[in-house]
Amino acid sequence: SLSLSLSLVFLYILLIYTLRTSGLKGIVYNTYIHRPSYSLSKQTIPMASPPDTSKTTKLERYNSYIRRVNSTKLLAASSKLLFRVTLLVALVLIFFFTLNYPPLSENPHHVHTTHNILSSAFYGGGTNWEKQVRHSSTPRRPNGFSVLVTGAAGFIGTHCSLALKKRGDGVLGFDNFNSYYDPSLKHARQKLLAKHEIFIVEGDLNDVELLSKLFDIVPFSHVLHLAAQAGVRYAMENPQSYVSSNIAGFVNLLEIAKAADPQPSIVWASSSSVYGLNTKNPFSESHRTDQPASLYAATKKAGEEIAHTYNHIYGLAITGLRFFTVYGPWGRPDMAYFFFTKDILQGKPINIYQTQDEKEVARDFTYIDDVVKGCLGALDTAQKSTGSGGKKRAPAQLRIYNLGNTSPVTVGNLVAILESLLKVKAKKHVIKMPRNGDVPYTHANVSLAYKDFGYKPTTDLATGLRKFVKWYVSYYGIQSRVKKEIDNNGHPQESA
Repeated sequence: SLSLSLSLVFLYILLIYTLRTSGLKGIVYNTYIHRPSYSLSKQTIPMASPPDTSKTTKLERYNSYIRRVNSTKLLAASSKLLFRVTLLVALVLIFFFTLNYPPLSENPHHVHTTHNILSSAFYGGGTNWEKQVRHSSTPRRPNGFSVLVTGAAGFIGTHCSLALKKRGDGVLGFDNFNSYYDPSLKHARQKLLAKHEIFIVEGDLNDVELLSKLFDIVPFSHVLHLAAQAGVRYAMENPQSYVSSNIAGFVNLLEIAKAADPQPSIVWASSSSVYGLNTKNPFSESHRTDQPASLYAATKKAGEEIAHTYNHIYGLAITGLRFFTVYGPWGRPDMAYFFFTKDILQGKPINIYQTQDEKEVARDFTYIDDVVKGCLGALDTAQKSTGSGGKKRAPAQLRIYNLGNTSPVTVGNLVAILESLLKVKAKKHVIKMPRNGDVPYTHANVSLAYKDFGYKPTTDLATGLRKFVKWYVSYYGIQSRVKKEIDNNGHPQESA
């Protein structure tokens, strides 16, 4: 660790300094300089004369005396040196343990403060980096929130960050910019947020030291936790990434939040995928969610149980949101509406799934603006956490909500709307849905969210896709009749 390295360097420098100033070198030199002197004295006695016994005896006694004196000095100096080194080692060990182990106090979270001061330069430039963090997270309205948005460079994270900033809340982003899909799109979103003075800290949820430092710098009132490894099918290729992000990363965040003073209220992204093999429709929060159909769904369900645990033990106020197929501008390239648009424009065939019994697959497509309203509604109605110093003081709020559109649309109808907007006929391949974790049908019951914070989706799929296509052709620089027709008051026209 950085503390250990600094301690070793500190010890080395002080040891060298002690050796140089202890006088040991001079003593050793004096001890050996007299030996040649004694030998030389014996050699200069004339060989022709008889030896002078008295002089030889005196010289031997003198040199013996000198050796005893120097031996005494050497022993004294060695003892002094040993004492100094022992003292220095003790001080360094105290220094090291002070940095790395918590004091016996009510709030163990602050053990990171001194350590992080030393390591701040490694996180974006030290003082200037901290100024950016503070500036971005400072609210501009009375009683405004200070919100840490994880996954801020993601689709939903970007839109929520902009909405929070627009109304005067402080927003600090956090994202690892991974390569699950094209990072250039994430960096483009980052530039968009920067124009609105929203700073994104680049880091991973498993970097506990960095997370701790952010909570040391900013007393967040809320956390909007949207960072996750997304995608149902990718879990079959890289299952460890889901465990690392959706479970381990979530636990790390909750560990830091539980020890914070004050504890923040937490709103986080679960998923409609938790309903898994449930056959009751529409999906309600009271329905069973113990039959996940994919690893992604299992990690999100695990997250809901983990949230319950931290709420119960540590008093964290936690709200989970089950999103239903969110779409819109700045969306995710791995979503069907996005890559269908790309493939249709490029003249490539697209696969349309049917169930094993030849029924059409349908999704409760939910427009991004409606989801953002739901996220802000959950934040606004979140109660304060009740813990302090990592200890629960009173029962805390624990909620779970569906955020959907309440109007499932078949994938076939989705493609038909895109064909109308793009003025291009899709090359469709209708195939059976593979057993990769996808479910054939989703339909949200949002009455609980409506009751508690007025959530009411208002954007139908045709309207939402029109806005998405307008953004898509603009962002990717597609110059065609598509853009001209959609730009005409937002309504597509029939081509000549």
